[in-house]
Amino acid sequence: MTDATVSGVAASQKATGGALYRMVWKWHFLASLYVLPFMAMLAITGGIYLYKPQIEAWLYADQMNVSVGEAVLPLETLVAAVDGELGVTRLRGITVYDDPARSAMIEFNDADRVRSYAWVDPYTGDVLGSVERDRMAMRMLKKFHGELLLGKTGTKFVELAAHWAIVMFITGVYLWWPRGQRTLSKAVSLPKGEGRAWWRETHLFVGFLATIVVVPILISGLPWTDVWGGGLSYVQEQTDQKSGSLRFSRDVPGSTTSQGTPIAYADVIATAQAQGLVSPYEMRPPRDEAAAFWVRSASRDRYEQSELIVDQYSGDVLMRHDFDQNPVLAKAVSLGISLHQGELYGPLNLVVNTLAALAALFLSITGFVAWWKRRPAGRLGVPNAPDRALGSGMIVLIIFVSLLFPLVAASLIAALLLDWLIFSRLGWFRSENP
Repeated sequence: MTDATVSGVAASQKATGGALYRMVWKWHFLASLYVLPFMAMLAITGGIYLYKPQIEAWLYADQMNVSVGEAVLPLETLVAAVDGELGVTRLRGITVYDDPARSAMIEFNDADRVRSYAWVDPYTGDVLGSVERDRMAMRMLKKFHGELLLGKTGTKFVELAAHWAIVMFITGVYLWWPRGQRTLSKAVSLPKGEGRAWWRETHLFVGFLATIVVVPILISGLPWTDVWGGGLSYVQEQTDQKSGSLRFSRDVPGSTTSQGTPIAYADVIATAQAQGLVSPYEMRPPRDEAAAFWVRSASRDRYEQSELIVDQYSGDVLMRHDFDQNPVLAKAVSLGISLHQGELYGPLNLVVNTLAALAALFLSITGFVAWWKRRPAGRLGVPNAPDRALGSGMIVLIIFVSLLFPLVAASLIAALLLDWLIFSRLGWFRSENP
């Protein structure tokens, strides 16, 4: 819901009768100048990434699928095959499946120390293919989705867009809310009319529906962000609400002795199976003689993602961590990420997120078209708003939003400074509607 809610003062007064409405409309419009291109990008890239398993199953079908043989080779033999063909300067992990027709996936640093993946036939030991991790299509798409391939700088721009998108949806709901001659039945009815009026009503209608499904996805993605996510991580640390995951923990026990012969990789997988972990199994070897194996269930179901620390000599389970052991906030963050990726409640979650991506994209398109049809020829068409000081309620709301989303506060300060120093002198972003 961008700037196309009403056309002209008469329609605005008929629909609202208030200056606050026009002020909110102007803010909504100005925010859309920055947000809409990002919203379209996030909708397209995020919508595609939802289908990462299906896309990779297609892209790497020849590497992932094998003919079932008589006997499975030791995992050490598969690693040796990769080493002989590509060079392994560091073995990072092995992922195996219960499906006998699936290859084993080995994560490693190659001879040039580039982090890579290789697929190996578990029956023949043939290396079926390999790829550098950062050149995988879906990983590149994910990085573009989250940081525009610009690292820390890019992620700030995306995070700022996500923050302002939430503000846009809030203000959009206010603009959509029935008032005056705009009844509730009309607000929730399918768009009617033609031309500019149809685009305006369509934008309002789709915006209302999109708010329901898109805002939870935006919020659930914030823990990945740099500023907001970093703040959340700090709060979790200070309140003992961090995840208890064993993967990067410094508190996990090491192996009981540095003497003896390490157990086979297959024994670690067998231990995971005996402990009731669900396939696929991701195993990471010890970094040195005193360390231990780490193995987990790589299931998409968060409640099945149990982890084990296994002694590399005795094979004993030294520590176990189940998802249910996480603190409440850590669980909420993890489940939110699962929701964001379309994994939380099965196929329906995937369908809902797909519809959300389509709605966000369509919202970007309708917002642009509605603005283009409404704007005065040769001008930006900034909505008319009263030139008066903000009320106490609006000031409190701005302070609350700024505290909740620090980048919104920073961008507001920057915008006010630019307006005072440059825009006001050039006449940019002034109200233009009669």
